[in-house]
Amino acid sequence: QDVPSVEFALKETRLALTLVGVSIAPPAVPAGTVCQERRGFPAECRGLRSTYRGRITADISWSVNDMPQGTIKQPLGYIPIMVKSKLCNLCGFSPQDLLQHHEEEEEMGGYFIINGLEKVIRMLIMPRRNFPLAMTRHKWKNRGPGFTEYGVVMHCVKDEHTAINMNLHYLENGCVMLNFIFRKELFFLPLGFALKALVNFPDYQIFEELVKGREDDTFYANCVTEMLRAVVDAGCLTQQNVLDYLGKSFRVKLNLPEWYSNEQAADFILSNCICIHLTNRTEKFYLLCMMTQKLYAFAKGECMEDNPDSLMNHEVLTPGQLFLMFLKERLETWLQSVRFVLEKRAEKADISLNTDSLVKAFGLAPDFTKPFEYLLATGNLRSKTGLGMLQASGLCVVGDKLNFIRYLSHFRCIHRGAAFSQMRTTTVRKLLPESWGFLCPVDTPDGEPCGLMNHMTALCEIVTEMVPVTDIPPLLCSLGVTPIDAAPSQPYSECYRVVLDGSMVGWVEQELAPEIAQTLRRFKITQEKRFPARAEVVLIPMTGKPSLYPGLFIFTNPCRMVRPVRNLSYGKNEWIGTLEQIFMNVATLQSEVVPGVTTHQELFPHSILSVVANLIPFSDHNQSPRNMYQCQMGKQTMGFPVYNYKDRSDNKLYHLHTPQSPLVRPSMYDYYGMDSYPVGTNSIVAVISYSGYDMEDAMIVNKSSWQRGFAYGSVIKAESIDLSLKASRAGDNLVFGIRPGDPNIGEKLDADGLPFVGSILQPGDPFYSFMNLNTGETFTVYYPSKEVGIVDNVRLCSNDRGTGKFKKACITVRVPRNPTIGDKFASRHGQKGILSQLWPVEDMPFTENGMVPDILFNPHGFPSRMTIGMLIESMAGKSAALHGVSYDATPFTFTEKKSALKYFGETLASAGYNFFGTEKMYSGISGVELEAEIFVGVVYYQRLRHMVSDKFQVRTTGPRDAVTNQPVKGRNVEGGIRFGEMERDALLAHGTSFLLQDRLFNCSDGSVAYVCTSCGSMTSPVLEKLSQSSVTSSRRYSCSVCSEVDAIEVVPVPHVFRYFVAELAAMNIKTKLNVE
Repeated sequence: QDVPSVEFALKETRLALTLVGVSIAPPAVPAGTVCQERRGFPAECRGLRSTYRGRITADISWSVNDMPQGTIKQPLGYIPIMVKSKLCNLCGFSPQDLLQHHEEEEEMGGYFIINGLEKVIRMLIMPRRNFPLAMTRHKWKNRGPGFTEYGVVMHCVKDEHTAINMNLHYLENGCVMLNFIFRKELFFLPLGFALKALVNFPDYQIFEELVKGREDDTFYANCVTEMLRAVVDAGCLTQQNVLDYLGKSFRVKLNLPEWYSNEQAADFILSNCICIHLTNRTEKFYLLCMMTQKLYAFAKGECMEDNPDSLMNHEVLTPGQLFLMFLKERLETWLQSVRFVLEKRAEKADISLNTDSLVKAFGLAPDFTKPFEYLLATGNLRSKTGLGMLQASGLCVVGDKLNFIRYLSHFRCIHRGAAFSQMRTTTVRKLLPESWGFLCPVDTPDGEPCGLMNHMTALCEIVTEMVPVTDIPPLLCSLGVTPIDAAPSQPYSECYRVVLDGSMVGWVEQELAPEIAQTLRRFKITQEKRFPARAEVVLIPMTGKPSLYPGLFIFTNPCRMVRPVRNLSYGKNEWIGTLEQIFMNVATLQSEVVPGVTTHQELFPHSILSVVANLIPFSDHNQSPRNMYQCQMGKQTMGFPVYNYKDRSDNKLYHLHTPQSPLVRPSMYDYYGMDSYPVGTNSIVAVISYSGYDMEDAMIVNKSSWQRGFAYGSVIKAESIDLSLKASRAGDNLVFGIRPGDPNIGEKLDADGLPFVGSILQPGDPFYSFMNLNTGETFTVYYPSKEVGIVDNVRLCSNDRGTGKFKKACITVRVPRNPTIGDKFASRHGQKGILSQLWPVEDMPFTENGMVPDILFNPHGFPSRMTIGMLIESMAGKSAALHGVSYDATPFTFTEKKSALKYFGETLASAGYNFFGTEKMYSGISGVELEAEIFVGVVYYQRLRHMVSDKFQVRTTGPRDAVTNQPVKGRNVEGGIRFGEMERDALLAHGTSFLLQDRLFNCSDGSVAYVCTSCGSMTSPVLEKLSQSSVTSSRRYSCSVCSEVDAIEVVPVPHVFRYFVAELAAMNIKTKLNVE
């Protein structure tokens, strides 16, 4: 019903195509395939590097000259299916069933599989739907003569999430211009015409509706009169005249059938471009009246500007809604493409309109497969309408399973949009007070996306269900709200407007409004009168000062952010929204509650933090930038992301072989069951400057701990091979296999041409082999990596039909990665550092009871970073190890009166250790007791994925650029590191300028050139032809311009200079060199 019909004429016949039904089938293998299971599952698509998709089929009814002809069922292609959605074949599976189908036991879903990769659609911040925002934009002055910077903007969204942006502009003469966007084009319509077209009211009644509440404002009354007079001056005295005038003006841009009247064209504009979230035109009229009054109040300084960057004016576009909008647009585009096909065929010859001809036309229209896969594979949106969004790129990201924390963050991340990252202003990045409890203040990246990529707090949720609201207007009237077409007992200036989901439903008296708002809140909490539990009830009061535009606003629509708080009046939890929160008094702690003033209380103090930030122990004792760093580094940690390593086909997975459960952890760590996916190791850390190897955040690791497997991990890489892509000719028949007795392969490969599971691959070893059955040729591909690998798994995959030889294989190689010098480690407090030295245990300092630390940490890392939480964790971890318990590290648990130092100091003292966590230590080199007492404890350390083995780059000789003859760049192509301008300046500053000759010439593109000293040309010297008279005569260079032979000199020049001179010569520019 929401996809409009396509009507067009084929010569003298009028044809109409209408979608009456669309169905999507669960993923399944194509018909006729040889298989045991017809259903398709995500694990198979990952292994095959294919897309997890289902077939979409449409029922199209068609009519000729308004006479129905029947319905045609037409397949439209395939669209991706979200994993664990209702259409997914995993839906409803138990953990045991998931394991049998090679999935995680706790598989969450929520992503798509495109070409074997897991893709997540980002959640985007959008303007709050169906809510007028008063804004100032100086660029609006450029939209035409008389335009000012004042306007009221509304993001109108239908129930099926089709969106359009609509503006009211304030003009210098006091009039109002309505502006909307249709198919990415800007259209303007004077407000008087829009109001007159919507309702069949007399001009005086329209005037009265516009001036309600502002009857004493003569300037406003004169402006309204002028707007209505402009309609009369255009010759539009009745609603029919206005509709005819609008249809005649706009139909050239609407692409409507020729037989549509001007009135029908105007109806199309009013239905699809103006207040599209409302279906009743009278409701549209009253909403435009309210927006007009807000615009005048804003222009006259009676109302403050709404902040478009504030979270109270935002909502979230979820993946399902974006998918639905794109699907709806593709259905409209498909119907239009069928129209074009039929029109082109009708131009060439007469066609008979029957079912067969339409089915042929349907088959020529583009299907749905490629547009959807392109959207999810690239994140780029190709849309004719823009879907009401500001951006068309960066909509999707790869849901990489680096570790479980990173994977989880993809589904809690909210992005402002790619368009805002290019803005020079910082206002869009600021953390405003309205975000309290909804967006985490520390879980945002540092750098370019700071403030644009945020994460929801642990308790924040997004409303997804659409609730019926037909019972709410009668309920409001029963509570004392005056209907919109009736008059309240008080003057309109002393009444609030009542707006429900962008529709004005009535008026309420100023004294009665707080009581009604409180009653609705009671209904929301106790679920009386079927009032939605996640509705948002906002009473914006009249203050007599320039503040937010007053009114009683009720929101029940989806996409809003809500979170639970404790309602102190009823002793129950209540879901509150972002706009609702700013008019509440919410206490964080019980001690902050003021009787009679405080209405709500947070469930717990750390509810303002995200899931990731809640995993930081004692985060309230750290400097906030350090907590920000940990939120990012926690997502870069080598951990235990999945259990089904052997069933995965990811390009790269990290596996920590010796993880541990932290001795000190916040309560949310256990709540989310993070022990199932650990990311670190408990380490004994001594804070001591023991050598010069621990300067600037470097750290020393005990070599014995390293030998026992401290932070030992591996990288698992999957190589997908498709022989059908390697065929050079269409007739090639390639299969896996080896030639018997091939000496190049030896015993490295099996008879099927694939490596043995468990075999060790050295650099240059045969990796796999395939042969051409037509020619008998054998091709061997060698192991490309420079690291030793172990074959973990080999999987063979058949073709789409399940017949013929195996053409696809996936080889999983495990690369051991023991920590090496240069690898990156970090504590859970943003204290990152690199492994600088593996120190022998006999040289390490030791305590009185013989304990040798795993890590030596430089004490200079504490004063400037102020990570007191790490010091407390060290004491708590030491106490936990001594007493055999794990301690709670939830933030905001300790206060100045009840300090963490005192608590954990006493637990240490009860175990016989120093109150402050220090111990006497002895030098491992001399055996002498160290003068200072050393701070020793247990800290949970994480190994990050940044490893030297992936990043080191060094070369002596190697590939060179074919044009410039300079070394190429890039580690993967054995390139060099650029010696740039700053490096050049460093050599000059050190007084070693002649080293530039070596770096920039000898080791770069040094060459020799022949130059004529007479004419100074480097392009004219040519080598003489060999004389036929004498074989022994030597060949010399001569100048082709001045015919000099003795004037040719050899000059060392960079090769790129020779290329530059040749390029100038090609453009007829002569280069002359002065050679002495």
